[in-house]
Amino acid sequence: MAINKEHKEFHTIDMGTEGWETPPGYPEGIEQKIIAGSLDEDGKQGHRTRLLRFAPGVFTTAPFVHDYWEEVYLVEGDLTVGNDENGKGGEAYPVHTYACRPPGAYHGPFKSEGGCVLMEIHYYEEKV
Repeated sequence: MAINKEHKEFHTIDMGTEGWETPPGYPEGIEQKIIAGSLDEDGKQGHRTRLLRFAPGVFTTAPFVHDYWEEVYLVEGDLTVGNDENGKGGEAYPVHTYACRPPGAYHGPFKSEGGCVLMEIHYYEEKV
């Protein structure tokens, strides 16, 4: 599998308010910042690296599933996986935890008590 990515040298990422947006289908209080690449979900090609941050107390209410690979690293804060639709329950994970999910894997819902920042890499396998 070959993935073409742009060359980016070390540069400072603005963690302030600039460039953050709520992804489609996510609740208010969860924001993403794309830091590399582009993922074409309709054309089922490409890749992206993004930061995803949860404000304190924010949660999702249903599992996610998608048709691309996803790697997730918890950079800072706390993340709970498997809460119910009211944000209760689930398994809490500490900072510096990682997940790698193949296409079609159900995951979530998610919540963060104190807020968190995730680094996510999403990609489709190259068509041969």
